[in-house]
Amino acid sequence: MELILARQSVIIKCNINKSIMMGNYEFYYAGGLLCRLAGKIPDHALKPHELSVFLQPLPDIYEPKNEQEAYLAKLIKEYKVSDEYDEQMQLLLQMGLKEKHMWVQMP
Repeated sequence: MELILARQSVIIKCNINKSIMMGNYEFYYAGGLLCRLAGKIPDHALKPHELSVFLQPLPDIYEPKNEQEAYLAKLIKEYKVSDEYDEQMQLLLQMGLKEKHMWVQMP
């Protein structure tokens, strides 16, 4: 899996305020973004259900500063995590946590 695809998918969905997350790859990147925005740092080796539990309160306590952030919180809140997991998901979580150009689509 090309990691940039999960990033681009989440960014596009938040920019147009449409669609849902389609898998755990997107969930891990989106989770990293929401943690970055909310100032919460998760353990980097969390499995999907553990990350879901960690993220669960964030959409309700984080105050979005724009429509993209609000939609990101909605995506996280509505996503039903699966058991699917591989090492790339840790990388996607880190990408979200370190994102410097939020909401910018890469060429």
